[in-house]
Amino acid sequence: MRLRLPPDDPCSFCEYLAGSRPYTILERDEITATLVTWEQRGNGHLLVIPVRHRATLMDLDEAERHALMDGVVRATKAVAEAYDVEGVAVWQNNGIPAHQSVPHVHFHVAGTIEGGGTIWGDVERLPVEETDKIADRLRPHMGRGTEAVE
Repeated sequence: MRLRLPPDDPCSFCEYLAGSRPYTILERDEITATLVTWEQRGNGHLLVIPVRHRATLMDLDEAERHALMDGVVRATKAVAEAYDVEGVAVWQNNGIPAHQSVPHVHFHVAGTIEGGGTIWGDVERLPVEETDKIADRLRPHMGRGTEAVE
């Protein structure tokens, strides 16, 4: 396999999970975490990631694969309910030619915008205070007892 991956030193997602860089974590358990991205490309744009550093989808073990899909389904339901959208986009990229920009596997989940689809290209980068508000809106819809993560 010769995927061309973005540099991973340091991995921003690992730093967010370690608490060394601020980021909104909607929920987290021992295997997965769901983050509210500051680049909102749709309504309630989330990232579902493994807690352990895994560069691509092919690097996941069986428990991570199952837990990630469960997280993606919970996130999809939460976005659909909290934003009352007509559609929810889910996507995942492996390698720079596939537009992977962070070398830590992640699934995007975003409610569609008016007229359909999601936003590609540059979007406003929201501060953590704003992504925290998005998390507050989504948290009641996540489908299990989620507490705010500080």
